[in-house]
Amino acid sequence: MERQHQRKGWKSKGAAAFAALLVIAGCGAGGNGGSGNEGGAAASPSATAQPLKEIKVVLDWTPNTNHTGLYVAAAQGMWEKRGLDVEIVQPPESGADQMVASGAAEFGVGTQEGLTLAREQDIPLVSLAAVIQHNTSGFASPADKNITEPKDFEGYTYGGWGSPAEEAVIGSMMKEQGADVGKVNIVNMGMADFFTAVQKDIDFAWIFYAWTGIEAEQRGIPINMVYLSDFNEQLDYYTPVLETSEKMIAEQPDVVRAFVEGASEGYEYAIEHPAEAADILLEAVPDLNAELVKESQEWLAGKYQDDAPRWGEQKREVWSGYAEFLREHDLLKKELDIDAMFTNEFLPE
Repeated sequence: MERQHQRKGWKSKGAAAFAALLVIAGCGAGGNGGSGNEGGAAASPSATAQPLKEIKVVLDWTPNTNHTGLYVAAAQGMWEKRGLDVEIVQPPESGADQMVASGAAEFGVGTQEGLTLAREQDIPLVSLAAVIQHNTSGFASPADKNITEPKDFEGYTYGGWGSPAEEAVIGSMMKEQGADVGKVNIVNMGMADFFTAVQKDIDFAWIFYAWTGIEAEQRGIPINMVYLSDFNEQLDYYTPVLETSEKMIAEQPDVVRAFVEGASEGYEYAIEHPAEAADILLEAVPDLNAELVKESQEWLAGKYQDDAPRWGEQKREVWSGYAEFLREHDLLKKELDIDAMFTNEFLPE
């Protein structure tokens, strides 16, 4: 879940991912995602008498508690009863966006950041649900560096993954306090582990607290967190999200509805039963750190839905606010159709 352990940060994935997406944009986003709806019966519980519709959902990085609801849905038959046989797969180096855009996977775990930039390149990805209602990411540093607010970034080295958005985000937060992002040394630390990197040549990095922050607690390593959403409401965007393509929505809406309803049931279970949900994730992925998963799951249980009327619901102002932030920092060159970028249509009432 962190920017190091789940590094597809901008779904980021740096220049390679967007280069791949540009190739897809040039040849169309059809792929093999529109393979028919098999009579439209896939979304109905009565369809269980029929062969299950096989589909894929690709993660954004290695399995973690951002994904628990998906593993719950798979383990407890929440998709099967809706006529779906869902395979959860890990992404290629270029990320989930490319697989979903090309049709290699029907659904994926993405971010508002990556999807927004994909839409600028005319890659028709659509967000179906917000996995977590508010942005729980921020800039973490060892407590002894005394970096407790954006102005403290001056004179320190930030380790990122090479996205132009990083400097824009850091700079906007610092500007609010009259500080200068030009006084921050920004370096690309690639896939380096946060805990290793801060012992060497960086001072702070972008992480998700629910994974790396909790791991720091368990290791007995004090850290300070500077959360994005505390300093700029435009940065309280959705990360991660469940995504699909416009083609899937147009050609197989019943499959989309069945997938989203099953995922919603899985995340609702994780909200209500975090300990049991953690066990389900660990059973599916036994190599994960069990204590980290359990504590992370407990922390996230109240974050998935938070103050939204239902799990997954998205607000237009969140999508338009982040797009405006990108335009203000010259990272978005054209106007986007905000309403085409997300939908709440397939969420259960």
